[in-house]
Amino acid sequence: MGEGFEPSETPALPGPEPSNRRILVIMAVLGVAVGIAACAVSSFRFGLGILTGTALAFVNYFWLKSSLRKIFSAAQSGERPRMLAGKYFLRYIILGAVVAVIYAADLLPIVAVILGLLTFAFAVVIEGIMRMFSRQAG
Repeated sequence: MGEGFEPSETPALPGPEPSNRRILVIMAVLGVAVGIAACAVSSFRFGLGILTGTALAFVNYFWLKSSLRKIFSAAQSGERPRMLAGKYFLRYIILGAVVAVIYAADLLPIVAVILGLLTFAFAVVIEGIMRMFSRQAG
């Protein structure tokens, strides 16, 4: 099955550089735009829920980035990143607790908060689509 397979000698087409900043900008624009639209179409609470979820998604992103940086720098220096790995998972517990409090206290519509949390995933999908079309155009 694997016989006769040779790697291609032609280099891959250069694509745009990966951009976390662009994903974050897409995420912010998407969260604010959908939040404002939800305020206009549905209710102020629903729009505020989307904005709150988007803010939580940003907190999650930067907390993850900081945790991973600490874990990998500790591992690179030869330390065992035990406690740092615990803090990595603590992030999920705290964010889950925040969402649970929002739900239990009926502060905001939970669907809106979860949609706001999903803005990162939507931004990654939009970034991927943008990369596909920019790669084909070049």
